Amino acid sequence: MTNLKVDYDTALQNVKKETTGILRMGPSLVTGYTAYMADTMGKMLRARAVLASSMDSDGLVPQDAVLFASAIEILHLATLVHDDIMDDADTRRGQVSLQKKSGKRNAVICGDYLLAAAMNQLAKVKYQEKYENFQFSKYIQNIALGELRQTVNNRNYRLSVHRYLSIIDGKTAALFEASYHSGALAGDADAKRANLFKKLGRYTGVIFQLTDDCIDFDTSEEQALKPVMSDYENGVITLPIIHTFQEDPSLLAKAEAGQLSKEQMLEEVKSHEGVKYTHAVAEHFYKKALSIIDKLELQKDQEEILGGILHKAYVGFKG
Repeated sequence: MTNLKVDYDTALQNVKKETTGILRMGPSLVTGYTAYMADTMGKMLRARAVLASSMDSDGLVPQDAVLFASAIEILHLATLVHDDIMDDADTRRGQVSLQKKSGKRNAVICGDYLLAAAMNQLAKVKYQEKYENFQFSKYIQNIALGELRQTVNNRNYRLSVHRYLSIIDGKTAALFEASYHSGALAGDADAKRANLFKKLGRYTGVIFQLTDDCIDFDTSEEQALKPVMSDYENGVITLPIIHTFQEDPSLLAKAEAGQLSKEQMLEEVKSHEGVKYTHAVAEHFYKKALSIIDKLELQKDQEEILGGILHKAYVGFKG
């Protein structure tokens, strides 16, 4: 497979074909469970970021970027499968989750298969020597460590803001960073420029996670397409909750004794403006991301796509 270049829209369609093929055209034992996921892939924001980050001055995208984008999309789906198992979630993007549809045991194995399939996509990349500084396995490790750090801090109502941000650096931001980083390298960016793309991806990922934190407190289940107020109920501590406990430490004893219901927590978060605080933290990262976009001096199509992804993350707070 040569590293031919195509326009962005064609590249995106090729990513969809690659990703759908893995979900529907693999071993029947697996695709019997995963095929339906091809219809629930969402907006493929990470894939779009890979492609846009790789664009040349003519707006063309190399084949390597298509392979990176499809690998990252499949890895993302694998993490969602495992997330739903841990959270015992019944729905994902408005559809029945794999663990609900096929059982936890089958879902675990399918998630593992998708992880391996993502790695296999990278083996197809033609110009391997270009990517010595891109360690896909390291990003996978960071994602796993982020999830593990979140799990071991379940019901840790004394979790600090700093510690929480380090958790989401792995849990969510790592995959966005990988998207922008791989795209930049596929587009022949030098080390300095690739590092700027990495930072842009990381900040964008942090903002998306902070948006997700707020969904639990200011969005209905119909809007969110997933259960709301589930984080606190499952012991997952997010930034609006952390801020609330810092504002009123007297709540800690009640929470640790299991005497603070999710309905009460919702009222306390509202009373102590936990969502407003989270918005402010997100705005801090948003401004840093905008500064990087200015430094990159992106061509028009790149700026529209990457700026649009960043804006999408941020306007989740603005309604």
